[in-house]
Amino acid sequence: MSSVAVTAQTAGKRAARAAAKRRGRGTRSAQRRPGRLTYILLGTVLLISMFPLYFTLLLGSSDPVTIAQEAVPQWLPDASLFQQFATVFESDRINFWKALTNSVIIAVVTAASVVLFSTLAGYSFAKLRFRGRGPLLVFVIATMAVPTQLGVIPLYILMSDLDWIGKLQAVIVPGLVTAFGVFWMTQYLSEALPYELIEAARVDGASMIRTFWSVALPAARPAAAMLGLFTFVQQWTNYFWPSIVLNSENPTLPLVVKSLQANFFVDYSLVMGGIFLVTLPLLVIFVFVGRQLVAGIMAGAVKG
Repeated sequence: MSSVAVTAQTAGKRAARAAAKRRGRGTRSAQRRPGRLTYILLGTVLLISMFPLYFTLLLGSSDPVTIAQEAVPQWLPDASLFQQFATVFESDRINFWKALTNSVIIAVVTAASVVLFSTLAGYSFAKLRFRGRGPLLVFVIATMAVPTQLGVIPLYILMSDLDWIGKLQAVIVPGLVTAFGVFWMTQYLSEALPYELIEAARVDGASMIRTFWSVALPAARPAAAMLGLFTFVQQWTNYFWPSIVLNSENPTLPLVVKSLQANFFVDYSLVMGGIFLVTLPLLVIFVFVGRQLVAGIMAGAVKG
């Protein structure tokens, strides 16, 4: 029996007609397509967001003299942009391929580690009962309010004592887990993972680790994908800490872009070409996993 019929029997025909009208109005509003104004606003935001990258291509296609004379050297990129790319690849001042390899290693290892450890911690805080769980979670979240710059000196001293200065582990190890990752996964798993699934796994004889691997981790996949992608982007573009503990012999991509500048002269066309090369892998990643990223953000927003 439909809800309208039930309403008609319990509250009368007038209430049933009002309920049917509200339901029809809600269905029409849910099926309503965005208007022209919505597309215009979204298109405007998209153009504004893409303009810095487009301007980077324009500067990379020009030369230092033209850039110094005109604010906008040209309106369309040309083939000279590829010459700047070749100069970046073959420059004697930097080792682009070494920096690219280091950036890939740091970003991939850190993203995988943050996803694994944050999901483990989030599962523990969300679904396990142990003494001091609440205060410990508050303490983890409170560390997000501490500026990164306050821990630079003691962290550098620790890296020096471990003889890790100039090595990739000095960048990887401090970022193996983040407070934001723990908070994000805790909020998501607290709503996305029912206790019934955990109890069913335990009844079937699954251990704690097996329950996490087979039940909690698949349930956390949308939020974990978003967290992994954001961590990858953060480490790929990280300049502050690598500039302190790494050197020119073992750099990352942001460091080699900085090294493209001469001591007394800055070739902005060359620098912009290097910046675009650093940004290009991120653009490719967003093109292929953009839908999964949006799904993860929306799932986290709904569950949180």
